[in-house]
Amino acid sequence: MTFINKLSAAWTRNNSLLCVGLDPDVSRLPAHLQGQPDGIAQFCKAIIDATADLACAFKPQIAYFAALGAEAQLEEICRYLRENYPHIPLVLDAKRGDIGATAHQYAREAFDRYGADAVTVSPYMGFDSVEPYMEWADRGVIVLCRTSNAGGSDLQFLDVNGQPLYQHVARLVAEKWNRNGQCALVVGATFPEELAQVRKLIGDMPLLVPGIGAQGGDIAATVKAGCTADGTGMMINSSRAILYAKPLDGEDFAAAARRVATETRDAINAVRG
Repeated sequence: MTFINKLSAAWTRNNSLLCVGLDPDVSRLPAHLQGQPDGIAQFCKAIIDATADLACAFKPQIAYFAALGAEAQLEEICRYLRENYPHIPLVLDAKRGDIGATAHQYAREAFDRYGADAVTVSPYMGFDSVEPYMEWADRGVIVLCRTSNAGGSDLQFLDVNGQPLYQHVARLVAEKWNRNGQCALVVGATFPEELAQVRKLIGDMPLLVPGIGAQGGDIAATVKAGCTADGTGMMINSSRAILYAKPLDGEDFAAAARRVATETRDAINAVRG
């Protein structure tokens, strides 16, 4: 099954546009997991189990693992997802941006080593930096377009033949680069007007939308700007707000994560109808 087919099925099966980000900060893990050799894996697997019926995708951020030399735990988490929740897309958030043989090795890392259904990439070096990923014709290539950080405007609003660079990127991906039909774009929830502009340019191509939750993006504005006509089209990511939800009386960290994920999924669905 291709990435797009799996994502479309997950939108329907779980009635959800929520993507749960897996960004394990060891300083914020529950006390009983801190210092455990597999504490990160235990934490992430508990979050996955608690939220799998609420999510349309899971998105581990590779830096949180690589910085600690915890790639083996990331492999374990990815294997756990593939074996126990094969119907939910696994998006590796790596933001790779190299060319040629190096890009091919990054693709092998994402798709062969970790078994990801899709990976995030940077378009700054042009199509040369995206094409190697397309050798895996069934996998998704999610291209940075209008990112959720304020500093993104330093480059993404530069004029390119009368349009901002982020719109130029959106057109390139939609009209020229999407050879396998498995591309998507990253557009931040913190810029709903730009999100709406991108949606107009790309039709029904999926969007990975970071920026709600801890980053303050507005759910209603995001959904109205980015949904397709059928009420889908987005993976709206929330990481820290779910992972580190404050437990209420009688809750553990996984139950608290489930509560916040449910609230977030339901808030999204209330707007998309």
